[in-house]
Amino acid sequence: MIRLLLADDQALVRGALAALLDLEPDLTVVAQVGRGDEVVEAARASSADVALLDVEMPGTDGITAAAELRRTFPACRSLIVTTFGRPGYLRRALDAGASGFVVKDTPAEQLADAVRRVHRGLRVVDPELAVESLAVGTSPLTERERDVLVAASGGGTVADIARETFLSEGTVRNYLSAAMGKTGARTRAEAVRLAQENGWLLG
Repeated sequence: MIRLLLADDQALVRGALAALLDLEPDLTVVAQVGRGDEVVEAARASSADVALLDVEMPGTDGITAAAELRRTFPACRSLIVTTFGRPGYLRRALDAGASGFVVKDTPAEQLADAVRRVHRGLRVVDPELAVESLAVGTSPLTERERDVLVAASGGGTVADIARETFLSEGTVRNYLSAAMGKTGARTRAEAVRLAQENGWLLG
């Protein structure tokens, strides 16, 4: 039996995934958590073989959790299963050591097959997302530009962003201008939207 850990902050989604995967004769769900910072401990405690991780969770995001699993409990492989099929997420997930990346509307049969392949040590990636990721490329944003865009996503003023990021207002304006140039955006809000869509704003 392949022992599975499910990590998703939406209880309904976790329950639905568990019900679907438990129907498979060779798969069993042995643990469920709703926070990214509970993944490693739960994987160890349950001796999970494969962790199915959402990207956006409280505590720690799924990509960071995948990296922590690889570092501290490599016996458990990770498969990112997310609503947010963003090219930047895919690249970062694979860099973090995730063995696979699929979207939540993947048919149950294909998801079960992905779990089996990851368990065998293979890499599984949503094909459409793989093509899109190659087309988009890596994030052009520096860490500081990303931080400023994350702060800007709240819709505050330049002064608000400066306070949140501990930068001067002039520096914030420079970073916003650079980020807009790199994303091809005409406005700050458009830069935030484009960066979010490409998965470039995750920590």
